[in-house]
Amino acid sequence: MKGVTVDTIRNYVDEKELVNLTRKLIQIPSVYRPGVEGGNEEKVARFVEDYLKKMGLTVYYEEVVPGRPNVIAIYDSGRPGKTLLFEGHTDVVTEGDRNAWSFDPYGAEIKDGRIYGRGACDTKQNLAAAIIAVNAIQKSQIPFCGKIILCIPCDEEGLMIGIKDFIRRGWAKGVDGAIICEPEENQLCIVQKGAMRVVVKTYGKMAHGAMPLTGINPNTRMAKIIVELEKLEKKEKERVGKHPMLGWPSITPTILQAPIKGEPQINVVPDTCMMTLDIRTVPQQDHQKLREEMEAILHRMGEEDPEFKATLEIIEDRPCTETDKENPLVLAVAEAYQEVTGKDPVYNGVPGATDGTFLHMAGVPIITTGAGNRNVPHHVDEYVDIAELVETAEIYALAALNFLRP
Repeated sequence: MKGVTVDTIRNYVDEKELVNLTRKLIQIPSVYRPGVEGGNEEKVARFVEDYLKKMGLTVYYEEVVPGRPNVIAIYDSGRPGKTLLFEGHTDVVTEGDRNAWSFDPYGAEIKDGRIYGRGACDTKQNLAAAIIAVNAIQKSQIPFCGKIILCIPCDEEGLMIGIKDFIRRGWAKGVDGAIICEPEENQLCIVQKGAMRVVVKTYGKMAHGAMPLTGINPNTRMAKIIVELEKLEKKEKERVGKHPMLGWPSITPTILQAPIKGEPQINVVPDTCMMTLDIRTVPQQDHQKLREEMEAILHRMGEEDPEFKATLEIIEDRPCTETDKENPLVLAVAEAYQEVTGKDPVYNGVPGATDGTFLHMAGVPIITTGAGNRNVPHHVDEYVDIAELVETAEIYALAALNFLRP
């Protein structure tokens, strides 16, 4: 795209509007709280829908489940060409204990060049950057070919029902590349960990705590499973080593609950125990093999203990993803990064899974990048540096123009 420079696009990336939009998005709480009125993404999605319509884009509002919509917007050049997708989710995690915050989690306060609030880092600021980047391209009237899709789904922080619905409705067909807008310090993340969400249940028999031998304790059985899973994690780490971009694989027990139904009591042996596992994998690992290893642990325990009864269910299975450095999408973003920052891009990996996982599974090349300290998401006093956010919007705009150049 001869003649387009970073200075050209900078003239149209409106920092004031970028900051204002980020703040407005943060100020609309969008934590999913089942059974709580307004505890979903609907209000922020309606705000985004209205904003994009005012930009003159073609906008679709699609409810995935009641109160949890996706917003899709299209900016079509009118010329045949490739399709680039920007993906940024509307949901955020809970603020936790508000008293632990130094700032109102939904105040979007600015201090010392930073915006604070829940979603300021993950990832309302990058959603705003993608929108402002498209608006900058609109205002610049720089010619390009093909079209840009803004995919703004719900539920990235949960089971990712938003992006799954987006794909199920056929929106991913014909998309040539997707920029996943997540907090990565503007590093170019071309690999990401796989994930397995697992539910393990042990079954016993209720009894009085003073007479435990009259029952069967599911908790002690679960404790033995945890010890064996820790050994499996260690074995996997020794086998695959530390990945240069993704670090170590992990098998992490996250929730322990006993009994599964009913109220726990200190003097009652429960009849059931439930554990969830958050397993994060690197490309050298095979998910089916991991499943077989875990099932083998339960089988061994059953042979050793006639009263042992347990089940294992994988409720989510997300593969690792990897995009080649020479992919046209990666090259377009790398070129934009160099133009905006004057530096060589830093390549890295995403330590978790993103909505991009499912786009990758649908055959769409992905790259994950955006403003925000990689260690800050989900923390108290979450923030984003405004200067870095402006860079992100410029990178997004130039990357789109590079990828869709005539």
